[in-house]
Amino acid sequence: MGRRKKLYGFVRSFLSVMLVVTGVVCAAVRIADSGMSLPFEIAAAELAMPGGNTGYPEVSEEAAESFAEVSVPAEPAGEKKLPEKQPVAKSSGKNEPVKSQNDFEAHDPTEAGLEAYKSEHDGEQEYPVHEMNITEGNTRYENIQVRNVSSASIDIKSELESELGFTLEKTDEPQVLIYHTHASESYLPYDTGYFYESFFPRDTDTSNNVCAVGEEIAKQLNSAGIVTIHDTTLHDHPSYSGAYDRSLETINKYIEKYPTIKVTLDIHRDGIGTDTEKYKPVFTADGRKAAQVMILAGYNYDGCEEFSDWEYNLRFALRIQDEASKEYPEMMRPLNFADYMYNMNVNTGSLLIEIGSESNTLEEARYAGYLLGKVLGRVLKKQI
Repeated sequence: MGRRKKLYGFVRSFLSVMLVVTGVVCAAVRIADSGMSLPFEIAAAELAMPGGNTGYPEVSEEAAESFAEVSVPAEPAGEKKLPEKQPVAKSSGKNEPVKSQNDFEAHDPTEAGLEAYKSEHDGEQEYPVHEMNITEGNTRYENIQVRNVSSASIDIKSELESELGFTLEKTDEPQVLIYHTHASESYLPYDTGYFYESFFPRDTDTSNNVCAVGEEIAKQLNSAGIVTIHDTTLHDHPSYSGAYDRSLETINKYIEKYPTIKVTLDIHRDGIGTDTEKYKPVFTADGRKAAQVMILAGYNYDGCEEFSDWEYNLRFALRIQDEASKEYPEMMRPLNFADYMYNMNVNTGSLLIEIGSESNTLEEARYAGYLLGKVLGRVLKKQI
């Protein structure tokens, strides 16, 4: 009998230890940026939000073509390094309103540049880039499409008719902050229909990465009289891990300096495809190809007190989606509503926005930023 009790006690202790170890491992997986396989990277890399609000919905293979995981590192950790370039200095103050830009300032590639690009990659394997236009969600109201993979159901009509969580003022003080948690995310340089085997979609040169897209959005908002700061801090360089914590510090710094800031926009680009085949979401506006845009709004699935106002962000996102659908019907991918936070708890006008994917060209993404800036300007001016 005594021997049986001892055995039972040993087994119980062993199981308790294993449960603790399993919990520690799971927690580590959720917050670590590691070199694991892609599904684990999706769950782990940079999804640990301040306050412990973490999470990412499971995505089926069928859904993967219309919904790509958010801001997953483009390469397995440790395999490649960013080009050795000095980061461009961040914006340290507010941008002054600039002259109205009714026409897009295109940086179209030259034939000589394209030939030099091909020559540089002579002998490399070429892999296909497929164009796609993603417009169908699983929840719809009129022209608004939402991909709801959250733990909550939503009434789009009711949310559209409800008040936003902020109003803007007629002021020369900044009211919008544009920043980039993953600022080194970049794009293809040319629209050739393929990418080379050495393609590495990250760049510390802010004229070549997603910061160039944020600049187009900021220009249009400033032109509309809504003073906007564009911060180009490389929060993901030299370390990808901890980028969201660092971008939160940047947000708080600006809000402390400019309490007039009501809207904070984290501009990214998506990643759709594999190492040997990629997809780029596109649409055409005024005869020019542009990258499709996807807005992310998070749901407070675990009752986190600091994210209790999540619904205001959703309403803001829906209004942008609605406004864009009226002028550019194919511009917006379905609004992505899911169980995550991504620093959206800082105020009631916080969104994460994906402009295209890594296989869109920079010009397509810049043009999308230009158009989105116009849409945002119209939405925000209604709040003054």
